[in-house]
Amino acid sequence: MPSAPSVYGVLASVVPPLARAVWRPTVTGLHHVPPTGPVILASNHLSFADSVVIPVVVPRKVVFLAKSDYFTGTGVRGRLQRAWFEGLGMLPVDRDDTRAAMASLDTALDVLARGEAFGIYPEGTRSRDGRLHRGRTGVAHLALTAGAPVVPVGLRGTERLQPVGARLPRLAHVDVAFGEPIDPRGRYDGVPLGRARRLLTDEVMAAVQRLSGQEVAEGYNERPADA
Repeated sequence: MPSAPSVYGVLASVVPPLARAVWRPTVTGLHHVPPTGPVILASNHLSFADSVVIPVVVPRKVVFLAKSDYFTGTGVRGRLQRAWFEGLGMLPVDRDDTRAAMASLDTALDVLARGEAFGIYPEGTRSRDGRLHRGRTGVAHLALTAGAPVVPVGLRGTERLQPVGARLPRLAHVDVAFGEPIDPRGRYDGVPLGRARRLLTDEVMAAVQRLSGQEVAEGYNERPADA
């Protein structure tokens, strides 16, 4: 007897074509995303909708981490919300627990070890001022540990699709650009690990900036206390 389709399978067959028909995103460089095998998609971060836009245009499952609050709601609304995020392939993480945040890197490594695609925002949180902030080195930790290529992603217009504070997405044109994969394997032999992570992260962020066209900020992007 055939198994029932998963929530992800159902949503993956319905949401992407519907979203593409409504939003009509302009997508370039999609051929840079390998169809199989472990890969890290490293993107700028302008809107909550980014974690929906990228999976919508990529023809393979992309796993993102999402704050655990989205998975703990009660009642009908809570169950529907949890099913929605799980159906999109998102995994919960407690952003206020340092140990849990570190464990999230192990979760990402598990995803890559299964040969799947993992999405990450090296800035750490959404940019409130529209600038591209310095990347945190978690992306390089994943790439160097897993030996996985990093595909830089540049998003434009998602801040209009779902502005900070908006509960639902709006109609707005979105551009999604994928850059050439950055393969770290063998490039940092003999380089101190901390230095290698910083160099690779900076290379990834420079590629993201070329794709997004954003102004570069000097420091890190800090998450507001109420975010």
